[in-house]
Amino acid sequence: MNNQAVEQAKLNLADVKERGEAALGSRWSEVRKNLLTQEERAANAIRVELMSEIIQARNEQGVSQKKLEELSGVRQPVIARMERGHTSPQVDTVIKILAPLGKTLAVVPLETV
Repeated sequence: MNNQAVEQAKLNLADVKERGEAALGSRWSEVRKNLLTQEERAANAIRVELMSEIIQARNEQGVSQKKLEELSGVRQPVIARMERGHTSPQVDTVIKILAPLGKTLAVVPLETV
């Protein structure tokens, strides 16, 4: 970052502090709301739920990531990145991982709030 950008960032931060506000919000829920759209939050929730189901099924069956690699053909580092939420996997990759765990994907109606 160049000096001009650093100075501008300092001025912006000083302005925010002078007004007694947090830069993005004082609570995580506020920050999250400011950073992500409703659609992005919904997509993240689905990814988290899906990965949680995969991890739970793998653990219940005593299958390591390495063993799941052997069973699915999906490389262990890819599985690890998926489980940590560091990647957004393709549908075919998810299906490859689910099949040896005795699982599949289903399309169901969204719950109405």
